[in-house]
Amino acid sequence: MQIMVFDVPAEIGGALTILSQYYDTAIKDKENDWIFVVSTPELKETENVKVLNYPWIKKSWFHRLYFDKLVANKLVDKYNVDEILSLQNVVVPKVKVKQTLYLHQPLPFVEKRYGITENFKFWLYQNAISKMIFKSIKEADKVIVQTKWIMDAAIEKANVKKEKFILKQPELNVKVKKLYVRNEKSDKLFFFPAGASTYKNHEVVIKACNLLKDKRISNYKVIFTLNGYENKHIKTLKQIVTEEKLPIDFIGSIDIETVYEYYSKSILIFPSYIETFGLPMLEAKMHESPILASDCAFSHEILDGYDKVDFFDPFDFNSLHIKIRDKINEDIILLEEE
Repeated sequence: MQIMVFDVPAEIGGALTILSQYYDTAIKDKENDWIFVVSTPELKETENVKVLNYPWIKKSWFHRLYFDKLVANKLVDKYNVDEILSLQNVVVPKVKVKQTLYLHQPLPFVEKRYGITENFKFWLYQNAISKMIFKSIKEADKVIVQTKWIMDAAIEKANVKKEKFILKQPELNVKVKKLYVRNEKSDKLFFFPAGASTYKNHEVVIKACNLLKDKRISNYKVIFTLNGYENKHIKTLKQIVTEEKLPIDFIGSIDIETVYEYYSKSILIFPSYIETFGLPMLEAKMHESPILASDCAFSHEILDGYDKVDFFDPFDFNSLHIKIRDKINEDIILLEEE
């Protein structure tokens, strides 16, 4: 059987991880032939895997739209494809073969709504691209989702039956070498491994730390896996941290083993309010780390029942400041009792 995988948006982060997982599956598949249609990722061809690169898709929205509407379906015909796996939230139009859709874009389903002037890209996803996604959910033969909350929201928005969905959590290859051990020092270490997107919500952490500073609480440190220059928003945040002399370190990107090491010696802060899954929360849970998590549906799906989590309102820095303060005080009390 000839299977064609479409994932032209994938370039970094979670989307690239999903693409890599399916590529690894394909090269081990001795019964089928696979064709991967991508933009810039460099995937090696094998005896049963062919790779088609279209880097020009990344030039603009127009180039992507041109590819989706006028090129993709022709590739399906050209290579006599039997089945399509779309990893890019929308199906390939104008084809008659079976299609499985991997849905991992949360923006059309989250409660927070963006105004056109607040964030045009997010507004576009919620008000225009969302219609394409809902239509694709209806047209797909099967829809793969990572979480139940996305599945429930998609069923409601697209008005389709539950039987169409396959609930499949991201594959984790986590080898836990060291579980969390409370630091015997009075200083507390808080860790937030995330990219630079606005919805990751680094801002609420900085505001919470500013409030802690006003209350003369400084015996802690926060680690961001940013270098501080990723975009205008992050540059502004780093400037605030520098000017206010807040105990926040921008350490830049780190490898996964270093991430796991931080889980063993720090409290995870996860203030993001838009996620499909929220992988760091599951990783920290596997390391038995304490977690301060945003009070959102995706957080509860992963962490409900976990006895080391506290939830906070991701839009209320006072709520987070209280949680951080309580963690610092809790450590002091525990140390005095020992």
